[in-house]
Amino acid sequence: MVSLAGRMTLRDWRAGELNFLLIALMIAVASLASVGFLSDRMRAGLEQNAHQLLASDLLVSADQPLAPEWKEKVASGSLQTAETAVFPSMAFSTDQAQPAARLVSLKAVSASYPLRGSLKIRDEKKQLQTAGAPPAGSVWVDQSLLYALNLQIGQPLRLGEQTLRISAVIENEPDRGAGFMNFAPRAMIAISDLAATGLIQDGSRVTYRLLVAGDQKAVANLQQQWQVMLDKGKYRGIRMESWENGRPEMRTTLDRAEQFLSLVSLLASLLAALAIAMAANRYMQRHLDAVAMLRCLGLTQTQATTVFALEFLALAIAGSVAGVALGYAGHLVLIRWLGDLLTTDLPPASTLTALKGLLTGVVLLAGFAMPQVLRLRKVPHTHVIRRQLDSGKQWLWGAYATGLLAMLGLMVWHTGQIKMSLLLAAGFVVAGGIFALAARLLLVALGLLRHRLPFQSWRFAVNNLLRRRMVTVVQMVSLSLGLTALLLLTVVRQDLLAAWRQASPPDAPNHFVLNVQPEQKSEIAGRLAEFQQAPMYPMIRGRLTAVNGKTVSVDDYAADQAKRLVDREFNLSTSNTLPAANQLTAGNWFAQGEKSSASLEEGLAKTLGLKLNDKLQFDVAGEKFEVKITSLRKVDWASMRVNFFVLLTPDVAESLPQSWISAFHVKPEQMQRVSQLSSDFPNLTVVDSGAMVRRVQDVLNQVIAAVEFFFLFALLSGMLVLYAALAGSLDVRQQESALLRALGATKKQLQRAQWLEFSLLGMMAGILAALTASAIGWMLATVFFEFEWHFSLLPWAVGMLAGVSCSLLAAGLGLQRILTRPPVASLREAS
Repeated sequence: MVSLAGRMTLRDWRAGELNFLLIALMIAVASLASVGFLSDRMRAGLEQNAHQLLASDLLVSADQPLAPEWKEKVASGSLQTAETAVFPSMAFSTDQAQPAARLVSLKAVSASYPLRGSLKIRDEKKQLQTAGAPPAGSVWVDQSLLYALNLQIGQPLRLGEQTLRISAVIENEPDRGAGFMNFAPRAMIAISDLAATGLIQDGSRVTYRLLVAGDQKAVANLQQQWQVMLDKGKYRGIRMESWENGRPEMRTTLDRAEQFLSLVSLLASLLAALAIAMAANRYMQRHLDAVAMLRCLGLTQTQATTVFALEFLALAIAGSVAGVALGYAGHLVLIRWLGDLLTTDLPPASTLTALKGLLTGVVLLAGFAMPQVLRLRKVPHTHVIRRQLDSGKQWLWGAYATGLLAMLGLMVWHTGQIKMSLLLAAGFVVAGGIFALAARLLLVALGLLRHRLPFQSWRFAVNNLLRRRMVTVVQMVSLSLGLTALLLLTVVRQDLLAAWRQASPPDAPNHFVLNVQPEQKSEIAGRLAEFQQAPMYPMIRGRLTAVNGKTVSVDDYAADQAKRLVDREFNLSTSNTLPAANQLTAGNWFAQGEKSSASLEEGLAKTLGLKLNDKLQFDVAGEKFEVKITSLRKVDWASMRVNFFVLLTPDVAESLPQSWISAFHVKPEQMQRVSQLSSDFPNLTVVDSGAMVRRVQDVLNQVIAAVEFFFLFALLSGMLVLYAALAGSLDVRQQESALLRALGATKKQLQRAQWLEFSLLGMMAGILAALTASAIGWMLATVFFEFEWHFSLLPWAVGMLAGVSCSLLAAGLGLQRILTRPPVASLREAS
């Protein structure tokens, strides 16, 4: 049997019967393998470099200086410690002729930093070296800061009231992290220089960290002691991290990204599986006569099953190996695109991921190709004469149900969640049904127009589409799914960004100034008077400690967002009037003379389960006070104005420590005045929100490019379904073409009819994709982002053009033999 299977495999390969099945299998495996390799290497990098990502074995972080008892617990002589403080601040060049300022993420580190991992710098001689903390009097910076301020190594840089010498460029920082403020360039100084800068004042948003490393047993003992302190609930806003749970936000982000990309890849694999099933049906139809002859020569049903099982096992292994190799190459492309977002060197890919890809290919081929191929075992001896095959529909549906269960198993395997996989499968069915219904409606509309078409070629093309309605619907749906995703990520995304920009007024604030001290308020307010939209608001940092007399704990909430909110300090403020970009949704605004009241942003209230008349207790620098919720507000966060979750009545805020904040619009010709303001008041933090948004957009563009990469697999799979349907009807089309040519139709007329047929098919797929993408864009704009959506013809034009191009490409590959084959040969075979 092995020898016979080998000979049949070689024969089918030379005849081109297996080419399409191999390509479809490769694309399905490659789409899943590329996600697997990328996520596996990133996850392994987190595990392997967990200590380096923390720069220690254990750390505690807080938004206030840690109490002495935290450091007292580090009593073992085998433990090393280091301290860091990170916060946003301004850095200044000292060029008096052209002074420049730039927001930086300032990090002060102790002499023993880092305890784990390596801090790599490039010195004045351009030499790369591993270093510890910067020496006193010097500062190390990111290269981007040098570009921004037009500085070089060796020149001075002013931070607050201190001028330091730039002595190196930071090449790699082990615990840099991925927070929003880390979009700003890094400036690193010795912690002994921090006090001299005078930058830390009331309202400064500083993250303090105590790092510990040493003997594993001693670290574990310290972790237990610290955990006991946290469990008592005395300390709020303090988080402990160890190498086991290091960078939990990165792990969560990676999990979500892996699940999303797996869903995209599963869409491509599902479409490729459909193409495999259609190609396997053609394979079965073309092997009926050969199997019937072998049955006449003594081949049993079991032997026939064994022969084809061996042949398709060889095909599965070959296609899976090629798909895994293609997926590996694809993930290397992704790593290159995401290069500056990956902060650690990734370890090599594991063989387990490759084996997972191989098994995926075998499951796909077994589930979607073998049910058709195994029908060959039912071919009777008499088929040589009668050419009749028992349909075996019940057995066939059972076999396909097994294939679909196998696909569901792959979904669970790749996403890691049963509920998500079931929802995904249901979503595929519902979306496919909606797309199919829309495709049928388009065909009905086309059918109503066919008798009004003036040219015979047009009518022939439309009749071909209508004659094979089910196949046409499958082709349209498969192609439009891939086109929808790409239109949504390209054209519609640009329309959303344009609508967002139009929704923001041209004079919307593009700068924020923070950390204004009370004694500076009047002078800075005078400076800001020349700018538009520059009211000043007090900013008070307080922590929610109780609701209606009950102490608040993170354990009271299930949602991660709620846990983060109650474990952090709020920015509180006060105002006599309802701020612009705020709208009351419940309750009443503060009455004149009203006391001990608060107005909450409605999203915060919903997240924390708060309502009108609830009493909230806050702790501000050890001073506790209670307020009652008297109103809820809807805040337009896209307005770029200063907004707060919680606003207090003035009587509560007047005795609390506070700094001031303002948002204002800066025209290009006014940038020099902003730099002068920062230079005159070094403690201020001036945020160029426009630049930060552009930086975020750059990062999103990188991520979207990676997602588009996976949706290309879905588009290719859709084209494979189109090609498979064409190949399945190839014999019938050849006979029709031969008959028409025998009746007088010219080769040119038939060719024109074919191009028109598939141009119409691609155009309808493009219309369906554009309709879906535009509907999603409208829903995102009006429902989620709440800004005006302007209808655009661009997605429709791009969708139809892309649909026609893909359809003609598949048709050109699938139908090139029809018009080149002599009509006599086709008619002779048909007889």
